Amino acid sequence: MSGRNTVIRSLHDLGLAAWFGGSLMGAVGLNGATAQAASPQDRLRLSSLGWAKWAPVQLAALLAHGIGGIGLIGANKTRLAAQQESRTNTTWKTIVTVLAGATTAYSGILGRTIKNHQDEPTHGVTEPADGASDLLASTQRQQRVLQWVTPALTLVVIVLAAQQGEQQRPLKGLLQTTIKNFRK
Repeated sequence: MSGRNTVIRSLHDLGLAAWFGGSLMGAVGLNGATAQAASPQDRLRLSSLGWAKWAPVQLAALLAHGIGGIGLIGANKTRLAAQQESRTNTTWKTIVTVLAGATTAYSGILGRTIKNHQDEPTHGVTEPADGASDLLASTQRQQRVLQWVTPALTLVVIVLAAQQGEQQRPLKGLLQTTIKNFRK
């Protein structure tokens, strides 16, 4: 990169950090804690309230990450054109980011269904109880998986972003070899 891109890099990284951290905390903390509520109906109600409070922050995190990511691609277009490894990384990072966005959106849809069935019996947010409707039980089983898929995918994006940072290090040895060969 020829210049500094602190703002767009910060949007990218802070958005991704909030996305990863929020989804992981939701699965571990919020869903785990609300499963301990005394009333089965409170389990779904409290979880739905918590996720509803988080939703605007989650949306802001996704937008910040997306704007930062697009900005970084634009700022690095010369490097991306010249370095196959960087293009490959960016392609995979984009694919995984889109998948994480899809799982986030689908989890939100499932969460809305859970909220609409909060008066039904349940063992936990993602654990149906006897007497729960087929729709709620199916939704809870899907959410049980997705609550871990989103943090896993965003973790992969974090690792790919770290790899991109490594790819931006100066290639002193390569540069010196190129100059030496050029002088011959």
